[in-house]
Amino acid sequence: MPIKKDETGKRWVEMEFITPGTPEQVWRAIATGPGNTAWFTKTMIDEHVGGRLHFDFGPNGASTGQVTIWEPPFRFGYVEREWSEGAPPVATEITVTSRSGDRCVVRMVHSLFASTDDWDDQLEGFESGWPGFFEVLRVYLSHFAGKKAASFLMASSEADQLSTWRRLTEALGLAGANVGEERNGPQQPERLSGIVERVRQDDKQRFLVLRLNAPAPGIALIGTYAADGNTNASMALYLYGDDAEQRAADGEPKWRNWFGETFKHPG
Repeated sequence: MPIKKDETGKRWVEMEFITPGTPEQVWRAIATGPGNTAWFTKTMIDEHVGGRLHFDFGPNGASTGQVTIWEPPFRFGYVEREWSEGAPPVATEITVTSRSGDRCVVRMVHSLFASTDDWDDQLEGFESGWPGFFEVLRVYLSHFAGKKAASFLMASSEADQLSTWRRLTEALGLAGANVGEERNGPQQPERLSGIVERVRQDDKQRFLVLRLNAPAPGIALIGTYAADGNTNASMALYLYGDDAEQRAADGEPKWRNWFGETFKHPG
């Protein structure tokens, strides 16, 4: 959606999607630290207004904020004041509305106040960065809701999106994958095996969501997206179960080494 503006200087982007789950299940996924870790990135949230919020993106940095809205299980908000040098604070508000059939409508709004369009590209970047993670959230709530989770992310800056996408998917045994197919990747560094849940490609981003049965129950999000004139290759692995943290700790260094060898600028 395009950036919206009003006469006060407020500028915002909004997204809305339907996901499986009760309001309570969706709330735990979007408004708690363990919940966000299960489908987005390693997260810590103090569960009250004024509480601290911290997103850990590993080698790609971190973002901190403060909880501004806490109305379980329907409304959650926070503000990030130091998300970019010289930028105005950006506020995020998420609302959950129940639908029939154990489904919910989730609406997310990112907003800031500015007298110019200097930060519009960043707002648009927020919007374009979410679709792959929303697909992971849907798969998580459908198959793994409430399970213990661990996750890690990797990224690399490359030049051409199509060639980067081909290199990434071919290396993982996912070239030409179609929704519903079962795919088995190469043995190294760990075999990724599972069902293709979602494939999306357009001029801004390409991503694939694989529901894993090996090396452990989980989800892999593999993608490329345009950023600052380049293409970012990215990969996120989400593992579930009582041994998820140990499996992630064992697997992360292997995957980072593989990613660094596959791409020339490992993240």
